[in-house]
Amino acid sequence: MVHDTLDNAARYEALSPRFAQAFAYLRTVDGTQPLGRQDIDGDHCFALVQTYATKPVDAAKFEAHRKYIDIQYIHSGRETILWAPLATMQEETMAYNEAKEAALFKLVPDTTALHLSAGHFAILFPEDAHAPCVEWGVSEPVFKVVIKVSVD
Repeated sequence: MVHDTLDNAARYEALSPRFAQAFAYLRTVDGTQPLGRQDIDGDHCFALVQTYATKPVDAAKFEAHRKYIDIQYIHSGRETILWAPLATMQEETMAYNEAKEAALFKLVPDTTALHLSAGHFAILFPEDAHAPCVEWGVSEPVFKVVIKVSVD
């Protein structure tokens, strides 16, 4: 797991051969992008542009992916992403679903809260269970881009 600002993104481009194009896309985000999937490099690297209101922690669930690394970037608003190692997940609420490319888990008591505001991102690898979209104090609207980067 990595938590930083877009100003420092170049430091992480060596972690994956597709991170450079992912961060190049994020540098173009101005809040006017159409919602939904935006292809960057087909199924190898694509953006999911979304808006929503953050939710209370009791509505959160941990998720984990197998085929993709998430780069979750906040353009506007702020949120908390809860993080814990996948190995600490105790109760699965949805078995891994290939079509959704995710497994879901109940919250565990020992988590790390990542507070993201405009310009911040988190890189979440398959071993990183995460519960995104959680309120940071109060519910507020968020404009977010999640870049899905293939692990292959």
